[in-house]
Amino acid sequence: MEIATAEIQETKIISAREKLAAYFELTKPRIAFMLVLTSAAGFYLGAGGNFDFALFINSMIGITLLAFGVATLNQVWERKTDALMERTANRPLPANKVSVTEALIFGLLLCISAEIYLAVLVNLLTAILGLVVIVGYVLLYTPLKTRTSMSTAIGALPGAMPPLMGYTSSANEITMTAWVLFAILFVWQFPHFLAIAWMYREQYAKAKILMLPVIEPEGKITAKQIVIFTILLIPISLAPFFLGFAGIVYLIGASVLGIWFLAASITAARAKTVEKARKLLLVSVLYLPVIFALLVFNHK
Repeated sequence: MEIATAEIQETKIISAREKLAAYFELTKPRIAFMLVLTSAAGFYLGAGGNFDFALFINSMIGITLLAFGVATLNQVWERKTDALMERTANRPLPANKVSVTEALIFGLLLCISAEIYLAVLVNLLTAILGLVVIVGYVLLYTPLKTRTSMSTAIGALPGAMPPLMGYTSSANEITMTAWVLFAILFVWQFPHFLAIAWMYREQYAKAKILMLPVIEPEGKITAKQIVIFTILLIPISLAPFFLGFAGIVYLIGASVLGIWFLAASITAARAKTVEKARKLLLVSVLYLPVIFALLVFNHK
């Protein structure tokens, strides 16, 4: 991790309660909650008719610890660029609520605990996938954000791991079902993150984070990619029905959700405004838990 020995940080003197709140904020709990939800759906689908509640709880604890740890280490790495953007300037590290050393130790302990927990109380396959997430997200995606716009695609790989890890937690194998879950989340991330990148392109540019709207300000390629990936998501999201592990209710629901998502993507791509990008972001945030909930509800 790139931490200069000469770096001096004057941490603010805050109360114990504020300190705990800062540590909790480092874990990006809202994002972690969303990822754990997809993991839970993956676990249920992998379990089939043999749902082990104790194993489920252990799996969710391990995956939650991993999500917390990765989020924390991501902020340690990005503390300098976070300080340059209004949307992230008040995070615990740029706001000096937590020192770099404290955050680094906290993040490492969470990741190490998660890996041990998963390996011992879940299974080795899931722990290996967790290691892939740590390496892919923290050591590859995060530093590449200031070097290439391809970082979004690279980050989407570890970003799509939660439902796959949930599935392997119960099934202890990777099947076609598991890959479909992975593919849904992988493709979903592109319109989701491109909407965010368009909304905050000026702040990203100030921090020299090379998101696609930064290197292509007119937004033509960004708009095309938003629509293309949303179109790709429709057949991928319908695959569970055609592969035989989801029913007709899922097919109808996924179709409606896909059309809704596509309509929002086309509108955002045509308008190229912050307002429409924000609406697309909202649609994407609602789409994900609902599509996975439908899978669980109408699983065969």
